[in-house]
Amino acid sequence: MKIKNYTPHPINIVDAENNSVLSLPSEGIVRLKASTEPAGTIAGIPVTRTVFGQPEGLPEYSDGTFYIVSQIVKSALPQRNDLLVPAEVVRDAAGNIIGCKSLGV
Repeated sequence: MKIKNYTPHPINIVDAENNSVLSLPSEGIVRLKASTEPAGTIAGIPVTRTVFGQPEGLPEYSDGTFYIVSQIVKSALPQRNDLLVPAEVVRDAAGNIIGCKSLGV
């Protein structure tokens, strides 16, 4: 079984004491195509709507391989059971993400 990170930053898996137990470097980035459409105005200010399309950079399904992606990518592709997201995110005192305790399905 393989786990590949397709987010723009390393994914650090931490234990209960927040010690890093595994670091997965980025192997690419998956993004959703996006376009912006007008949605009217409020008090004379233009309001727009972002419409998300197909993913870019996502490998085809490969038996035994899982891909860590962003939550928005995973949510857009509910039929893909090979996509994981960082879960139980851990932050330092300044609020910066230092890792996650698990991977979500």
